[in-house]
Amino acid sequence: MFLRTKRCVGVFLALFLVFSSFFSNTLFVNATLEELEEQAAARRALPIQSNEIDNWPTGPQVSAQSAILMDANTGIILYSKNVHERLYPASTTKIMTALLAMENGNLDDMVEFSHDAVFSVPRDGSNMGMDEGESITLEQCLYGIMVASANEAANAAGEYVSGSITDFVALMNKRAEEIGCQDTHFVNPNGLHDTEHYTSAYDLALISSYFFRNEMLCKISNTARYHFEATATQPDDFFVKNKHQLINGEIPYDGILGGKTGYTDNSRQTLVTCAEQNGMRLVCVVFKEESPSQFTDTAELFDYGFQNFHILNISENEEKYNIESTGFLQIGDDVFGNSKPILSIDTDSYVIIPNTVNFQDLDSEIDYTLSSENRVAGIEYSYHGMYVGSAYLNLATDNAATYEFDTNMTSTDVSVEKAVEPTEPDTEHAQDTIFINVKNVLIGILILAVVLIAIFMIHALIANRQTAKRRNNRVKRKQRRRSSVRTDFDDFDF
Repeated sequence: MFLRTKRCVGVFLALFLVFSSFFSNTLFVNATLEELEEQAAARRALPIQSNEIDNWPTGPQVSAQSAILMDANTGIILYSKNVHERLYPASTTKIMTALLAMENGNLDDMVEFSHDAVFSVPRDGSNMGMDEGESITLEQCLYGIMVASANEAANAAGEYVSGSITDFVALMNKRAEEIGCQDTHFVNPNGLHDTEHYTSAYDLALISSYFFRNEMLCKISNTARYHFEATATQPDDFFVKNKHQLINGEIPYDGILGGKTGYTDNSRQTLVTCAEQNGMRLVCVVFKEESPSQFTDTAELFDYGFQNFHILNISENEEKYNIESTGFLQIGDDVFGNSKPILSIDTDSYVIIPNTVNFQDLDSEIDYTLSSENRVAGIEYSYHGMYVGSAYLNLATDNAATYEFDTNMTSTDVSVEKAVEPTEPDTEHAQDTIFINVKNVLIGILILAVVLIAIFMIHALIANRQTAKRRNNRVKRKQRRRSSVRTDFDDFDF
């Protein structure tokens, strides 16, 4: 009886422990979810810096700790919320990894997976199941990085580019500095958590703007599902799927060009996305959210950008600095009219401004310190202190160089850098020669001659009229004198 009672008590205690454990875990999960919801609500209430600009479209209240909407070509910021706060990027780090692999590698090269590449990352993290000694092409490796978010693929790509992960991380930090990042420090190629591995929404948007200027990287990162076929160096046949809901179709959105997800317990949900509509290619970065808000908030931010802003070409709207109408000083090979103005605004530059704003509402500032080679000055445009675009005032030459414009900006200052593509020397035009446009000169001379002839003819007509008048007066005087003589002799009879 005692043993049976003892056994019953044991069973009861065991059941009690199981239920209490389940109940406590349930309470813990519920408490954690409540805490996460409270944190999200607190983040949603944080100030949005772009909303503080006078007459700027009011942006949405997203639950991200930090968010930015940036034009990928110019760095113009349409929406900003804590964009310089240092946060953990998680797997969005792989955007820099893929960018460097594309810039420094060949897509057909084979990438081998070393022991360190495979075993230095946790097996329960994001991976594509590669084994030590296997190899795939760099192109396949990039699909593994951007679609499967494979940590071992990021490591292997880093070793392929720099020889070791340590050297590749040094290259990542160097490239970030070149791009203009000021709140970024990388520790690994994959984004696994480290307190010294951080970036900001602004810095990651800058990095991403370079990434999304490459059409191949756009194609890879915009792939919803990729098939890895078995080869002699990789024996498995399998598919990997993209978890980005604006890419895989779970949240349809027009114009998506690509993106990257990220998550760790410390970073929470992070997301980078690029979309193009109405001539604008916008990059959206959201940091520290809870799923699925990172996707819905990104779509809402894209709607905000595409619906409230528009592009204006600077050279077509600028009247203050554009001097193309000046006719006599021209440059070119053909002095009889096939020439162009000496100074002109580059025709590719544009501003992005709210729909309620006109070009004439913008403030502009010309900077002559940017002059070099064929560039005379830079013109920067702003609206209530918000940078909205820039252009260059160029000296036209026969062998003008091709320019690629990069923008490196802080929240208050905007600096513009130029990358000049190398050009082969032109032996036929070793020196730039400025010609006087003979056609315009001849036209001017002709007009002047017509004016002078007209003046001469008018003067001659006036002179002739005066001469004729004097002649008529003399004739009349003679007639009067003759008449007077005849009258005086009428009284005499001869």
